[in-house]
Amino acid sequence: MAAPDDGAAAPGRSVGPTSEFSLFFRVKDGDAASLRSALASLQDTPGYRPGDYGMAVQTIHEARFVLFDDDTQLAFITSFDGPWEAYMDDFFASGPTLALFDVIFRHVEGYDGLPDVRALREFVLDAEQPAAAYARNYGGTVKEIRKALRVAAAFQQVLDHPQAAEALQQPALRPLLDEAAD
Repeated sequence: MAAPDDGAAAPGRSVGPTSEFSLFFRVKDGDAASLRSALASLQDTPGYRPGDYGMAVQTIHEARFVLFDDDTQLAFITSFDGPWEAYMDDFFASGPTLALFDVIFRHVEGYDGLPDVRALREFVLDAEQPAAAYARNYGGTVKEIRKALRVAAAFQQVLDHPQAAEALQQPALRPLLDEAAD
């Protein structure tokens, strides 16, 4: 494996500003039940609960862990905004996230803790398998999507306001109203 600092290509594929990577690990013998428990704890952590959207690494679109082959293997699959190196730096700097993932990864072969960024990168690169294909059904970064959702909610408040009818007759607002109509 090439060292991350030697100009080697980053893992995964990119579409627009978003990148992905998939990691595959062998679960240590006898650790499947403990790993399932650790994953359940992660799922119940603020930011990771269904409906929570406050993960510590703010550039992640989604992330998932999948146990397969009778719980002998673990996949970690994610997509995120920006280059891989920036994602790894953000991940390593996110203390709570790093601690949560440490609890999970201790159940897979080849994991000796994450003493520094270089060790984290090597661990990830050893487990990474390139996607054969990657596509997205939407553009935009997490930051842009969150802003668009806030703007849409604010615009809906305007539409719902009892005094909005007169203001909404302005021709300059026609493109917004056309979009809101579908």
